Amino acid sequence: MSRQDFYEVEPAEEAEAASESVEDPEEYEQVCYLCRRPERVAGKMIRIPNDISICQDCMQKTFDAMNAFSADDLPKNGKMPNIGMINLADLQGFAPFQQKIKKPKKEEKEKKAAPALDMHAIPAPHKIKASLDDYIVGQEHAKKVVSVAVYNHYKRIASDAKDGVEIEKSNMLMIGPTGCGKTYMVKTLARLLNVPLAITDATSLTEAGYIGDDIESVVSKLLAAADNDVERAEHGIIFIDEIDKIAKKRNANQRDVSGESVQQGMLKLLEGSEVEVPVGASSKNAMVPMVTVNTANILFICGGAFPDLEEIIKERLNKEASIGFRADLKDKYDGDENLLSKVLVEDVRKYGMIPEFLGRMPILFSLEALTEEMLMRVLAEPKNAIIRQYQKLLAMDEVKLEFEEGALRLIAAKAREKKVGARALRAILEEFMLDIMYEIPKDDEIGVVTITKDYIEGTGGPVITMRQGILGLSG
Repeated sequence: MSRQDFYEVEPAEEAEAASESVEDPEEYEQVCYLCRRPERVAGKMIRIPNDISICQDCMQKTFDAMNAFSADDLPKNGKMPNIGMINLADLQGFAPFQQKIKKPKKEEKEKKAAPALDMHAIPAPHKIKASLDDYIVGQEHAKKVVSVAVYNHYKRIASDAKDGVEIEKSNMLMIGPTGCGKTYMVKTLARLLNVPLAITDATSLTEAGYIGDDIESVVSKLLAAADNDVERAEHGIIFIDEIDKIAKKRNANQRDVSGESVQQGMLKLLEGSEVEVPVGASSKNAMVPMVTVNTANILFICGGAFPDLEEIIKERLNKEASIGFRADLKDKYDGDENLLSKVLVEDVRKYGMIPEFLGRMPILFSLEALTEEMLMRVLAEPKNAIIRQYQKLLAMDEVKLEFEEGALRLIAAKAREKKVGARALRAILEEFMLDIMYEIPKDDEIGVVTITKDYIEGTGGPVITMRQGILGLSG
């Protein structure tokens, strides 16, 4: 076979046009066709026809497999068993940059990572808390804890260990009833600091080898949030919600593939280790490039409602009650809605979280249950309060929306009865605002709509103020 038959010869004009249609090769690095590792991980590539790159490890494995068979071992058809060679005929027309990925630009990486590393750009704890106050009602202790922990975490990244003092990570475990603002607090924090944030759910995590997401998938989501910029992702925040769902199962008759084993697998991430994660995909496979992410500087925040944890706390507190005239009553803590504020590490360990996991979560704090007064404030005070959202929608129709204080209090009381926190507020408002949002665009003469207590109770209707006068609607 001649060289001309083996290589695909391309006319000069077509080659010149093709070179202009592709991007600058200097911006790309080779990816191994077999193991999918980039050149900076696998080392220098071996080039074969059709612009295919194979790393030296994969090439050596191929040669080793071929040398393992002698001529006597070959079957009669002359083919080696269990070895599939690359058929170049199948790769005709192979796009040259399918086997390459873009090199990260140093200038862009430094520019993106600057907000996380520049200590002058990171707000002080009191400023972080003030920004959280604009969006989150109450939870004073929780906001203070988060502000200090995040500030210290990024000071840790900016510091060096030349003096022998190495600052440890300040991973956080937050406990609070559903709808109290755990996830919303983390979202607001990441937006304020301008760092990548990945929010994932622990319910889908399973032990390696079982159906579900593996532990490293949480890092993959953070890499995607950082636009596949590894250095920026290494200074991001990962929030793992529903962390109580991976507590040790009390039924020992079946394999616990989504409980204690997941906690064990998370230890290396929380402590800090190098993890290989796929680029641009949520799962590892042969056709996706892999990059290495170091989790040493990633801040992990875990949150959960921990149902029935109050019973464990109550049991511990009742044991402290003594016998006698001054002894505490056994039912002293039955009506305490903020019993979670008295939580200790031993209570969470008894719930089912392993000691090694809790040891890597040095900051443990709880959030308060939302009272009726707090729910009223949630309705109207935050920058993006639900009422302000409806007011903005009606303002587009040149209509002003107002709420009586009695109506707000009644909405808060109804939401508190549902026991799902602030999430109930929107569901209730959607129900009462449906007819208003439907009818208002019909009449251009409507100027103001006032939601009354009677309308929320179902005994009256909203007060409609026309541009020329006032019209009260009932029923």
